[in-house]
Amino acid sequence: MPDRRAEAVWDGNLREGRGRLTLESGAFHGAYSYRDRFEEGPGTNPEELLGAAHAGCFTMALTAGLTAAGHPPGHIRTTAVVSLERQGEGFAITKIQLATEASVPGLAPADFEAQAQKAKVGCPVSKALAGVSIALTAKLL
Repeated sequence: MPDRRAEAVWDGNLREGRGRLTLESGAFHGAYSYRDRFEEGPGTNPEELLGAAHAGCFTMALTAGLTAAGHPPGHIRTTAVVSLERQGEGFAITKIQLATEASVPGLAPADFEAQAQKAKVGCPVSKALAGVSIALTAKLL
């Protein structure tokens, strides 16, 4: 498996400075700042990118599990809400709420829920974030 790389560059102090985030693949290159992370700025932030990574990883794991069980999905949509909160002198990512909905012909809701829970625990990003509370809402369409 190849290693994946991303780069962050920052210029200036924390509050007035600006940064750029770049993925090695070239699929993303964007601005981030203090305002983007802690207020309502127009750029991205590490938590948003982490949420995208988690939603993508979970969705692929769910697709793999459903397919292996003989129920390939027609469509899956997952969102991730990442919570950043002040803790003591700093900040911490305290929870991630995954919400997924899927069209899976011929699958019972209980079986879908079981596959979704298995994907939540088994996806590599969930494993990397084991110290964070991860909740899941799964809906079969």
